[in-house]
Amino acid sequence: MSSVMPLQYARPRGAARVGVGGPVGSGKTALLEQLIPRFIARGTDIAVITNDLVTAEDAERIRRSGIIAPERVLAVETGACPHTAIREDPTLNLAAADELDRTWPGLELILVESGGDNLASSFSLDLVDYWLFVIDVAGGDDIPRKRGLGVLQCDLLVINKTDLAPFVRVDLARMTREAEEVRAGKPTLLTNCASGEGVDAVVDAIVRGVLFD
Repeated sequence: MSSVMPLQYARPRGAARVGVGGPVGSGKTALLEQLIPRFIARGTDIAVITNDLVTAEDAERIRRSGIIAPERVLAVETGACPHTAIREDPTLNLAAADELDRTWPGLELILVESGGDNLASSFSLDLVDYWLFVIDVAGGDDIPRKRGLGVLQCDLLVINKTDLAPFVRVDLARMTREAEEVRAGKPTLLTNCASGEGVDAVVDAIVRGVLFD
């Protein structure tokens, strides 16, 4: 009696792939704009993939920023909810990442950015080796208590826009404590991507998680 093994994606050896997910407006692109120059400064060979429904707006924003060579930024236009292209069927992103690996020999790190909501699970581990979920205080300090899959399952939870907490009546200490409680020991970091505060710690976490240097 013969058995047939299911087909699986055989990923070529190449750059580490790190997902940056989270709700619209949480600060994912702003975080990328802070991460990219820090990795370049430390000598990391880096590229970026962005996901959107029918535009390449996030990719164009990064290309125009001058912080990375524009040809190192690829845009995936999913034609559907970007969440499905990074979780249920990551084929488009796998192909984009493979293209970057072929185009840039020696590439060490690919950042893959895509949206999702507070209750969704984000990245398929067929696509990324490590992933961040970005939430922001303006979305409400009850986000961790709702125990969304992104908050629970991500390798690193980033609570962004900490400077806004006093203006939106968020108890940041409680929000952080509840995030740590529901994540059962997995790390949570606070950032203000407008100023860069806290971003160095995010870099350090990615380095420990996938670059090992």
